[in-house]
Amino acid sequence: MNRRATIILTLLLGALAALAQDQPRQVLFERISKYHHIEVYDEQGVRMLSFNGSCETRMSLADPLQGHFEYTEYFQMPFIWNPDIKTVLMAGLGGGSAQRSFQHYYTNITVDTVEIDPVVVEVAEKFFHLTPSPTLRLHTNDARQFLRHSTTTYDLILMDAYATTRYGSSIPPHLVTREFFQLANGHLGSNGVLCYNVIGQIVGSRDQFIAAIYRTLKQVFPQVYLFPAEETQNVVFLATKSPEKWTYSQAQLTGNTRIRDGVARLPSFWMRMKEFTDRPPPNAATATILTDDYCPIERLIEGH
Repeated sequence: MNRRATIILTLLLGALAALAQDQPRQVLFERISKYHHIEVYDEQGVRMLSFNGSCETRMSLADPLQGHFEYTEYFQMPFIWNPDIKTVLMAGLGGGSAQRSFQHYYTNITVDTVEIDPVVVEVAEKFFHLTPSPTLRLHTNDARQFLRHSTTTYDLILMDAYATTRYGSSIPPHLVTREFFQLANGHLGSNGVLCYNVIGQIVGSRDQFIAAIYRTLKQVFPQVYLFPAEETQNVVFLATKSPEKWTYSQAQLTGNTRIRDGVARLPSFWMRMKEFTDRPPPNAATATILTDDYCPIERLIEGH
């Protein structure tokens, strides 16, 4: 595309976005499934997916690769530790922001997605440009049940499965215990990485829950790192099977190498990797270890 055509396209997209911003909220889909009150609507040039009133996914109407929540980009940080990722398992679909990104930037990677709600799968395909293919496979199941019956080994497991409780969006308890992490660890290759999105802050909102997940992950994985999102209250945990402890400078140097070598293709990769921290949450040493027998998520979210 020549420079003039690029300018014209940019102006056209800008005009469309401005026009969309003047449009009132338009509901495209609404249904109560077994798990959620699901709503899809367009507002100010952005398509939203809502579960029980909370926004789960955002997508720009002008460019489906834009407008998403920032935290989904941290799911690509594992390329720093493992440049040879070829197989990915993701628990939780929503509108498929992470899946859509992997499908676009990494055509040589196979992504299995496990989503418990078949209506969410329907919505992602119909309204959020998610197209199943041999490299993007969708499974309707509970993530723990799927892993229990699977014989597949993955290079990367991404966890972004949420349920709605009286405290808002919350992780299903059976997906955040030591036993679950042991199960996931058994499905990772020798250089495998587990990423987990958690709503909360290292210091502040839900910090006891963040500390509990950190300490529980450390019961199973040798190293656990954190990527706190800048724009939202999300912390993405990154747990490695490798016992080698990485420093901030090592992660930045290797990340830049991955960008230079074309391994990491997300345009904002260089910004996201700067949020890396190898420091545990302040109260991690005394935090609750979450198990199948004792997983007091609601108490931890409340901060008691």
